[in-house]
Amino acid sequence: MIEATAFVMAILGCGDAGTQCADARILPVRFATVSECRAQLPTALARHTDLDFPTLLADCREQRARVATAEPKAKSAG
Repeated sequence: MIEATAFVMAILGCGDAGTQCADARILPVRFATVSECRAQLPTALARHTDLDFPTLLADCREQRARVATAEPKAKSAG
């Protein structure tokens, strides 16, 4: 198994003081690096102003996935 890492962006809805935040949306876009993800934070926040929270924040999160690799099949003697 190989472990692949990508980054996803979460839009968080928060209370008035920017505390008590909860995930409002996890965007379906995957980023190869955290830097790529962070570069898109302002744009993503601007696109999700339809959420009904006093404060919106965005965060990049690491997402790991295990990827199965095919083992070479042994040749059968025959």
